[in-house]
Amino acid sequence: MKKLLLFLAILGFILIGIIGFAYYKINDSLFLQDYGLVVNKHTTPEDIFTELKNKDIINSKLLPTYLARAKQVNQFKEGFYYFPKGTSTNAFINTLRAGRQSPVKLTFNNTRTLFEFAGKISRQIKPDSLELLNHLTNDSVANSYGFDKNNFIGMFLPNTYEMYYTATPKEFTDRMNKEYLRFWNTQRKKKAEELGYTQKQISIVASIVDEETNKSDEKSRIAGVYLNRLERNIPLQADPTLKFAVGDFTIKRLLNKHMEVDSPYNTYKYSGLPPGPIRQPSISAIDAVLNAENHNYIYFCAKADFSGYHVFSKTLSEHNRNARAYHRALNKRGIR
Repeated sequence: MKKLLLFLAILGFILIGIIGFAYYKINDSLFLQDYGLVVNKHTTPEDIFTELKNKDIINSKLLPTYLARAKQVNQFKEGFYYFPKGTSTNAFINTLRAGRQSPVKLTFNNTRTLFEFAGKISRQIKPDSLELLNHLTNDSVANSYGFDKNNFIGMFLPNTYEMYYTATPKEFTDRMNKEYLRFWNTQRKKKAEELGYTQKQISIVASIVDEETNKSDEKSRIAGVYLNRLERNIPLQADPTLKFAVGDFTIKRLLNKHMEVDSPYNTYKYSGLPPGPIRQPSISAIDAVLNAENHNYIYFCAKADFSGYHVFSKTLSEHNRNARAYHRALNKRGIR
């Protein structure tokens, strides 16, 4: 009897030791480095564990395999999951089983068309580019947010946003609409009204300003030129809108043949604003238009030193001199 009790006691200690060791191991560090994991619909736990071990992201494949089986987990929920270095096996499996996603940082800027935009977004969240493009180019979708097919791109303000990887196209546009409405606060709306323009018209001007310069310190001055032209019913004659009409932003020198293109975006041919932004207007450009510099400049031309800055003028004769200097510089560099 004593031997049996002794055996049972030893067995109990061994079992307690095994359980204690197992508890320690599943709660000990598994991840050797920070890692962002994307889980898709058909990805199996075995696929995930193998990939992570082969990349030396985790120190063991057996532990998560056994724990997933013990918890009867055969499939993990889709999404993006971020695991910092030191994450335990238990926390790893529980996070995936519960589908506790980590938000992705979705970033976009410098986008001219919805086609290009769909491609950029599809590389950051689950919907593919075709699914996103079909949604973005659907007239009823744009109309539901108070836009049309020409100005819809102006709703998407370039920035970095946190969003879940599994967001649907509608969830994406709903979120972007909320950001747009939040951006256009009372103060910005009031400034637009004082200038005599709608929010969408401000965005159109801002998109042209963005294409004209990447120098933040002259955006408000360029915005002032375009507002002066609009106020005086002078055609904008904005080169970027003509490049948009032609469909080629790589053009270095616009010629008479380009100016003959029949498009509402040809501001050499048609007065007033084009029907929509020629790119997603940046927040800085929108604010530059809302806070446009008050001056009497009507013209501006790229500086002949190719610094990226512009020289401004109040008269056509002065502008023509500046333009000739720039064209001579182009000729000298062999730019056609």
